[in-house]
Amino acid sequence: MHTERVTIEGVDFETTLHLGGPVGLLALHGGVEGGTAELASTVAARTGATLLTFTQPTGPPTHIPSTRMSPCTPLTTFLAHTTLTISLHGHNRRSAPRTIYVGGSNRPAARVLATALSHRAPAFVPLTTLSEIPNPLRGLHPDNPVNQTRDGGVQLELPVQARTTHPAPTDPEVPPTEVVDALTAGVRLITERLSAVSESDEF
Repeated sequence: MHTERVTIEGVDFETTLHLGGPVGLLALHGGVEGGTAELASTVAARTGATLLTFTQPTGPPTHIPSTRMSPCTPLTTFLAHTTLTISLHGHNRRSAPRTIYVGGSNRPAARVLATALSHRAPAFVPLTTLSEIPNPLRGLHPDNPVNQTRDGGVQLELPVQARTTHPAPTDPEVPPTEVVDALTAGVRLITERLSAVSESDEF
């Protein structure tokens, strides 16, 4: 586990990087979208996946869009090491408090995670139809790190209750057990499928 301070657009971040398997768990906005860094860390620890989280130890929380998270050393190392990225984000759409938007360029992997969420976290509704996902949450831009690994990736936009059981700012962030279990199962299946295909095959 390697921790490093980086500065992006004048904002100081603390990054935590652990190199593991070919699937990478990424939380770019751990300091802003509560519970995403903790959820990524827990799932990575359970599955042996590679992990990279960004948090903001000082200053007011600042949200820098994913497409502008510059290629700092930890992110460059993460992208070079992993084959497929699962990027965890948070949304606060009042009209969709139970909806998990499942975007990103790797649609087969997106469906694997959506199925795992449907089976193991039935209180939430995973949505994979891109035309029904709000455009800012689709995670399809080529400059978004989720799409910059060899097999692209999946961007999960999670409502508050799907990423933390303690949403008050003063409480520690504890991801819901059922969501942890669902993502763990999904990541394990994706990892198995990656190992079963040759480099020339599509996931």
